Amino acid sequence: MKVNYSPLGDKGIQLLFDTKISKQTNRQIRVFSDYLKKNAIPGIEEMVPAYTTLTIFYLPEKISYQSLVDKLEKIKEAVQWEDIGKSYTVFEIPTLYGGEVGPDIAEVASYNGLTEEEVIKLHTSADYLIYMMGFVPGFPYLGGMDPKLTTPRRENPRSKIEAGSVGIAGEQTGVYPLETPGGWQIIGQTPIPLYNPEKEDPILLSAGNYLRFVPIDKKEFGEIKEAVEKGEYQVKKVVKEGEPDEIS
Repeated sequence: MKVNYSPLGDKGIQLLFDTKISKQTNRQIRVFSDYLKKNAIPGIEEMVPAYTTLTIFYLPEKISYQSLVDKLEKIKEAVQWEDIGKSYTVFEIPTLYGGEVGPDIAEVASYNGLTEEEVIKLHTSADYLIYMMGFVPGFPYLGGMDPKLTTPRRENPRSKIEAGSVGIAGEQTGVYPLETPGGWQIIGQTPIPLYNPEKEDPILLSAGNYLRFVPIDKKEFGEIKEAVEKGEYQVKKVVKEGEPDEIS
């Protein structure tokens, strides 16, 4: 397998695994980064996996660019590429759909010739691979949305979208971890904070894991939100065997 290396400033290197987004490419990036975590190269400070790349930030006073490339090439040859594991972890994210917290669900339904109930059923029927994190801290870019839900972004973005809002933009779906402007079609909201700066590990999710939206009603939303505020709520994680049968 060929990996292309390119410098990113004077402290970074980007590894390109492919030019097309795919589940297989994401697997390769996960295996490579996991191997690096277990077999650390002195001088590496941080690794950032993305759709088709792995960016590595390093200390040039400890290791040169060319030395790092040479070591990464040796690691590439040592990696067992089929070693993905026989199981995967799914974070279950309770979500209230429609109404005040999902003002665009009717637009998504109308655009795709569906009812709002069908939108909810389709949106909650998949284990979504977290391809990468970005945009703002804790924002997951998800793969696996049913193409029947594909809806373009809003023509006029909102100046404020509440934290926890669940949206659709084109072929993607995701969750806003912070209150920010945005143009995604908002179909619901989760009471679960994906980003909490007061915690030792502030970001709930990570690339390579999976997420599943679980529909809840307004009463459940209020109860979960109250439990979260009291520090009494634990996000449910389900370990499943094999690899999920994704749509994309």
